[in-house]
Amino acid sequence: MSSSSADAPVHPKLRVILVGIGCVTIIFYLGDDTKISLSLPRGATCSGKTTLAKHLRNILPNSVILHQDVRRTELPLGPQELIPIHPVYNVQDWDAPEGAIDWPRMVSSLHEIKRTGVIPAEHYSHDHLNEQKDVPIEKATVERWRKAFGEIQKQHQTEGETLVWVLVDGFLLYWDKDVIDAMDVRVFLRVPHDVLKQRRHERHGYHTAEGALWRDPPNYWEEIVWPAYVRAHTDMLEGGDLEHGRPTDKVPDMILVEGPERTMGEVVDVICERLVETVQG
Repeated sequence: MSSSSADAPVHPKLRVILVGIGCVTIIFYLGDDTKISLSLPRGATCSGKTTLAKHLRNILPNSVILHQDVRRTELPLGPQELIPIHPVYNVQDWDAPEGAIDWPRMVSSLHEIKRTGVIPAEHYSHDHLNEQKDVPIEKATVERWRKAFGEIQKQHQTEGETLVWVLVDGFLLYWDKDVIDAMDVRVFLRVPHDVLKQRRHERHGYHTAEGALWRDPPNYWEEIVWPAYVRAHTDMLEGGDLEHGRPTDKVPDMILVEGPERTMGEVVDVICERLVETVQG
């Protein structure tokens, strides 16, 4: 090697891992120049996926959250005027898996994020405006995992790799095969119908991208939200049983987490253990 080559700056490799939180999905990729890890939270409305993603962001070094429910005119949802109209109630169905997401655009965006480790500048979320219920975890749990992932981060840095974690918080991550295939780790946080319904009704509303406060019309959960959720997930659980069915082969190697049966700290432990296995595998 010539002296000029030896003196040239060494560009670290970039590794991208996508974690899906379906409540969680992960994409793992070793690029030519960088190493990025993307973590994607996935689950039903009010399932706790956003809270979980925020805990993981607080633990994982060099991590960021990508919300799937960003502005319909930006990544990765389609223009608002393309949202399908419910055939019975004649209102826009924002939960319909067939049309609520611009799937080709989302797949393209995930691939670009995985290649570069950078979330597009136009990405915008209004999640911070919505009411968030605090679900704390023990400080010892946070510190233990911070130490573990900090050591992993240093190890990869010494090997010339930059590790980036992108936590993708979405509500329809397991509908499209190309999105599923993009993930390296896939987690689904299952919460029973009655619990989800109660949490939804306890919310005062949702802030939209346009700055308005959306409140569910009467029977919106029963007639639109829940049926759309069932339609989007019925083939990923045996017998279409969303509350008791085991995972099918639609979402390979999916980690099924029974939400109400575990504390948030226990859920974090399960997911962090899989992340360690993935990044060290």
